[in-house]
Amino acid sequence: MINLLYHFLQKTADQFPDKVAIKTNVQSLTFAQLDQQSDSVKNYLSLHDVQRGDRVAILLGNAAETAIAFWGILKAGAVAVPLGAELKADKIAYILNDCHAKMLFSKMEILEASNVDLKTSTPLEKVILTDTPDDVVPEDFHESIAVVIETPALTEHLVPEPLSVDLSAIIYTSGSTGEPKGVMLTHQNMVAATHSLNTYLGYSNTDKVLCALPLTFDYGLYQMIMSVSTGATLLLEKEFTWPIFLLKTIAQQKATIFPIVPTMLMMVYEQARKKSVDLSSIRAITNTGAALTLDNIQMSKELFPKAQIFSMYGLTECKRCTYLPPEEIDSKPGSVGIAIPNTELWLIDEKGNKIEEPNTIGQLVIRGATVMRGYWNKPEKTAEKLKDGVFTGEKVLHTGDYCTLDEDGYLYFKGRMDSVIKSRGIKVSPREVEDAINAFTEVHSCAVVGVPHEKYGEAIYAFITLNEGALLNTVEVLNRCKEQLEAYKVPEFVQIIQDIPRTPNGKFNYIELKKVATAAALDTQPQKEEVNG
Repeated sequence: MINLLYHFLQKTADQFPDKVAIKTNVQSLTFAQLDQQSDSVKNYLSLHDVQRGDRVAILLGNAAETAIAFWGILKAGAVAVPLGAELKADKIAYILNDCHAKMLFSKMEILEASNVDLKTSTPLEKVILTDTPDDVVPEDFHESIAVVIETPALTEHLVPEPLSVDLSAIIYTSGSTGEPKGVMLTHQNMVAATHSLNTYLGYSNTDKVLCALPLTFDYGLYQMIMSVSTGATLLLEKEFTWPIFLLKTIAQQKATIFPIVPTMLMMVYEQARKKSVDLSSIRAITNTGAALTLDNIQMSKELFPKAQIFSMYGLTECKRCTYLPPEEIDSKPGSVGIAIPNTELWLIDEKGNKIEEPNTIGQLVIRGATVMRGYWNKPEKTAEKLKDGVFTGEKVLHTGDYCTLDEDGYLYFKGRMDSVIKSRGIKVSPREVEDAINAFTEVHSCAVVGVPHEKYGEAIYAFITLNEGALLNTVEVLNRCKEQLEAYKVPEFVQIIQDIPRTPNGKFNYIELKKVATAAALDTQPQKEEVNG
């Protein structure tokens, strides 16, 4: 019976010991090796007084050692805290202090690049390095992974096995509205999420999952977890900056499943147009993080004509909310689908009342076993998100996302409550404006933010990138918007740029865009009567 997350690994290692679990460009690990080496990590941690519930961080990027450390930490009864390799020193120090991490798995290369002072600015007792030979360990504060994975089996269990209600991981959000928040997930949360995802995605031991998403991003992390749970092979790429390598991996390794975000898809599509590569092995495309546009869907069909397309939507706080069955991709292309298995959803109005009328905007509420325990060390933030549920004693997740449900019960994402723009006293979803502009044939991508405005309170500011060779100026953009959108949804400012900045997870960096837009809006008069192309 699978009660604890690492039971998946133990079961799969028994069933498929010699099958490749993880393959990178430098190494391969079988399920037996992954199980054995993570056992050694467990033993090392237990011998060094890591107790049940202690936090152990991982700062390694997309490497096989990330998986070894993750499963070993869980087996030791500790809580895994994945950190993005792109984080700056202040964020690394903040998170390690916030969760009071006891140990850290990392690389000297990453630590030197971030210039973080771990010994004096964090509570860490030891840093385990994966890129330093065991005979060149600088001091007692550091340990080599080579020493760790040679730790012999223990004759007795020093730490009790965790319960399913114990924490398994703390995943820190990007901190788009302030300090990063640590989402607390139990073994029960993550096991339930894995079962639900596997129910409709259907990963199997014949699959090869190409993952270029960060393992610190829950979408990427669950590619590793689902692969382990089903016996699939994880083809792990360091990043998706160079799409040609992804195309080559698909062709050479015969990858069958390709998890993407829209920005990754667009990069791969542009590269594939220049180079002929056999992509026929892909049987499924999955997407979450940002919704697929109609253009994205068409790109997917052209690149992977045999693939099912799974458009999904979720939050770290509950892993996944909905998925659109592939057979509905054409009939309901703008929808993010129906509730995932073992989950319920509904919408509420501003007074907290359930909305019964179809196509009415409200806040999405999620009920189910995947809902987080709360935010680490932030009871006030937790209380904002977890509210009393339908039945006595339960908590449900108030997502902070505006959505609608159609007559058939299919969900449509409209925007985050904290990103909704209130212009002229009327609420505007940035997503609606982005969808309208993205429909222009000349437009490659669009991102919309709100900026302070003396008359309107907030004004709409649209950033646009164009397709190669396309000609379009801001006046034409505004004229088309006036034809297709209500007046209060027409952008006050439009800026055509070469590239939209992105986060390491491939999402548009709305924080950076809002800074740029706010600064520009202070010095720029509304462009509705101007020509600026």
